Amino acid sequence: MKKKSKSMEEIKICLVGSSGGHLTHLYMLKPLWENKKRFWVTFDKVDANSILENEKLYHCYFPTNRNIKNLIKNTFLAIKILKKEKPDLIISSGAAVAVPFFYFGKLFGAKTIYIEVFDRIDKSTMTGKLVYPVTDKFIVQWEEMKKVYPKAINLGSIF
Repeated sequence: MKKKSKSMEEIKICLVGSSGGHLTHLYMLKPLWENKKRFWVTFDKVDANSILENEKLYHCYFPTNRNIKNLIKNTFLAIKILKKEKPDLIISSGAAVAVPFFYFGKLFGAKTIYIEVFDRIDKSTMTGKLVYPVTDKFIVQWEEMKKVYPKAINLGSIF
């Protein structure tokens, strides 16, 4: 039996990223996600809790950069959340918390979109390097970044 594909209105989106600038990037995509089922995964910090006050929100462990203990904890958290929520699409602009969500999201059948940060013009981020192999659409904001990520799509600045 063939699985019926969902319309764009029916898809569920997971927006995952660090608080601060990464969260701001994702929030700026509001026209894309505002009329969709969605949930967020980010840090339990004042800025994140404030901007996402009326959103479905899961808190992840931090700090994440080069922190193996929290990577392991966030990996188990990703599995738990992804099993429960079953998103069709995972979107992130970083940072490290995105890694387990992208890899396990792919195993659970989700599509992935990664947006490399604006302040990287000709050099990859650690998270970008790690998720690049499993990302369905890898978006950069500078043409120069296509030398770093050959299969990327340059959509220009989100700002």
